[in-house]
Amino acid sequence: MVHNSCRFLLLAIAIAALVGDSRAANILGLFPSLSPSHLIIQMSAAKVLAEKGHNVTVVTVLKPVVTHKNINLILVPLTKEEAQQMSDTVGAMAKNDNSNMALAMLKMSGQMDFMFRKNAETLLDDRVRDLYLNRENKFDLVLSGYFMNDFQLGFARKVNAPVIVVATMPPMQMLNPLIGNPLEISYVGANPVEIGKGVPFLQRLTTYSMSLVFGLFDLFSTRRNRNLYKEVFGDDPNMPEYSEMIKNTSMIFFASHAASEGPIRPNVPAAIEIGGIQIKDTPDPLPQNMAYFLGNATDGAILLSLGSNVQGTHLKPETVVKMFNVLSKLKQRVIWKWEDLEKTPGKSDNILYSKWLPQDDILGHPNIKLFINHAGKGGITEAQYHGKPMLSLPVFADQPGNADGMVKKGFGLTLSLLTLEEQPFLEAILEILSNPQYSQKVASFSSLYRDRPMTARESVVYWSEYVIRYHGAAHLQSPLVHMNCIAANNIDIFILFVFVLFIAILVLKAMVKFIYRRFISKSKKEKTH
Repeated sequence: MVHNSCRFLLLAIAIAALVGDSRAANILGLFPSLSPSHLIIQMSAAKVLAEKGHNVTVVTVLKPVVTHKNINLILVPLTKEEAQQMSDTVGAMAKNDNSNMALAMLKMSGQMDFMFRKNAETLLDDRVRDLYLNRENKFDLVLSGYFMNDFQLGFARKVNAPVIVVATMPPMQMLNPLIGNPLEISYVGANPVEIGKGVPFLQRLTTYSMSLVFGLFDLFSTRRNRNLYKEVFGDDPNMPEYSEMIKNTSMIFFASHAASEGPIRPNVPAAIEIGGIQIKDTPDPLPQNMAYFLGNATDGAILLSLGSNVQGTHLKPETVVKMFNVLSKLKQRVIWKWEDLEKTPGKSDNILYSKWLPQDDILGHPNIKLFINHAGKGGITEAQYHGKPMLSLPVFADQPGNADGMVKKGFGLTLSLLTLEEQPFLEAILEILSNPQYSQKVASFSSLYRDRPMTARESVVYWSEYVIRYHGAAHLQSPLVHMNCIAANNIDIFILFVFVLFIAILVLKAMVKFIYRRFISKSKKEKTH
């Protein structure tokens, strides 16, 4: 009888432990980005946690296309005037030469003020403030969507929860300091680093010069973040100073996979790569019209999408005409993302226009032979995953660099959207479609990209729950977070060595003078006498 009681007791303890480990956590996602492509990656991370059974609350400005029944959405939408201003901002950026990312970001700094202002206003919305003013709200974790908005990390302090930053890019100069990730400027940023070789001088010089410009941009960004931090959280005397607040970042989810994409670099344990988080394990069924259109593409099909930010109205009309003239004459079918279906570039039996595309699902279709894109990180990732060659027409931000990296890996070609002409556009399309080396190389990479010990979805779940279990996982934090530039680079030690060497030289010089005067000079005088 006693033996049975012990069995029941052990069973009860095991069940209690299992229930305790699998309890649903309350997770808050702050995703006020005005970029739909950023929101797709951020909401994909939130969706994975909702599917796991956690209670997820998400704050957004844009209506997300990725969602889940377990996600409680707080939408603080743009007004019509704000939506138009955002469109005008993107349109202005699309009309400039942005081949140099660092200089382009400096030029766009003023244009992006509106985006940061909206970010702050979203956090000041009454429904959002209620998340910490209402003491009944308890959160175990905050996911903070990144767009140079470090001031937003203060919200985690307000709800007394650890924070994980969800970044839509690989480790970079402006993000690394949050977790003490080393910069490694000598080879990180050189896009790409050739396997089995170092980085040549000119490439390192270019990378280093760009890092200096990024450093200047970061100074402007830090000043803006300090001001917005005071504006949003300045009424609370218990909030720490800005520079102390940003030291409390537990982890960063980077939308990258260095083992396949490169460059190979050291990362601290708090840097977790979740590249491809938005890609489904199995593509969803396509809408009926698209499924029929692609299913009957006997000569293959092309997907054309310039992303969620750039719209057809942002392009020069003559550029649109040139693109239509080329695409309408192809034997392949074309799905073209176009917002205004009443004013399309033209009618052609081989072109299907759609203002919204299930891009990941379309790229998974076997009849897609080419993806014409804007070289956004998300689109290139999806094409790499599904093994589709690309023709990139980059517009701004990191897109020119992404396009160059894609070309150097042999996955496709790139052209300038600003100077696009019919003949080069046609030749590039035909080259990619007729030359199997592009599809072969990207297909080989697809296998490498998918080969991981833990999928992106599994990584998000495991590390989110890990941070919750260990209340912020402070043991993973690098000491570099708490060190200034001088200490981090041992500059003070070098100064000490120089000072000691200087003193030693002075002492040695004084001793030589003393010896000379005391013995050599005296000996000469005696001989003379």
